[in-house]
Amino acid sequence: MISRGERLANYVILSVFAAFALFPVLTILSAALGPDDAAGSAGQGLSIAGLHVGNFAEAWEVGRFGTYLRTSLAVSSFVVVVSVVLSIMSGYAFGTMRFRGQGVLFYLFLLGIMMPSEAIAVPLYFDLRSLGLIDTFWAVALPQVALSVAFGTFWMRAYFRTSSRAIVEAARIDGASTWRILWQVLVPPARPAVVTLTVLVFMWTWNEFLIPLIMVTSESLRTAPLGLAFFQGQYTSGFTLLAAGSVIVATPVVIFYLFLQRHFIRGLLQGAVRE
Repeated sequence: MISRGERLANYVILSVFAAFALFPVLTILSAALGPDDAAGSAGQGLSIAGLHVGNFAEAWEVGRFGTYLRTSLAVSSFVVVVSVVLSIMSGYAFGTMRFRGQGVLFYLFLLGIMMPSEAIAVPLYFDLRSLGLIDTFWAVALPQVALSVAFGTFWMRAYFRTSSRAIVEAARIDGASTWRILWQVLVPPARPAVVTLTVLVFMWTWNEFLIPLIMVTSESLRTAPLGLAFFQGQYTSGFTLLAAGSVIVATPVVIFYLFLQRHFIRGLLQGAVRE
């Protein structure tokens, strides 16, 4: 049993780390709600109780974040759906089946985890250019699907390897097909692991910067992080509007995580880490 002193020490340590993690976030948020340092006037824009909330509207309009957020949402939605479905199927195959070349093929998948995107960006650009996909939606989405499926296969394989063999055998005795066993028997209990994978893939895809930077030139195909970088370099020299733009870009990820927080933590503790 943990003593009162040990519990107090744990709370103190956790509080210190929480303050250390939240300080940059609070700094950006306070800057976004402060007066526009580039405008030279503290009274510009909509102000409520001393908070300059008009900075967000100005950053939204000047930085054209509406277009960038729509592109990021479309790319992230596509990558999440395709990656999660493919990861479930490949993880099920590697976790429950035995076939020739399984080990070699699985380690080939692991190369996708170990290989950083920076190492393959240049050859990937020339490959996509030869296919006529440069400066298209697919040039941004497909490479991120490949990178996400590599991790997703490893994640779901670990979960399916710990699934109940008795339930699978009972379903087979009842005449259930392999497809039905996967989607109706194994996937429902795997919801925490699937939700955790969904959150991770969404966060990685939303925050991806290098692939959109290299693969697209059209402004309409810029994602939110890429748009924020151009906003910093072209539209404002002040920190206030840049901080407001950063908050705008980060808000969808925060909302998505908070909405699935319970399932995400449960998946980390009880899902695919059991092997």
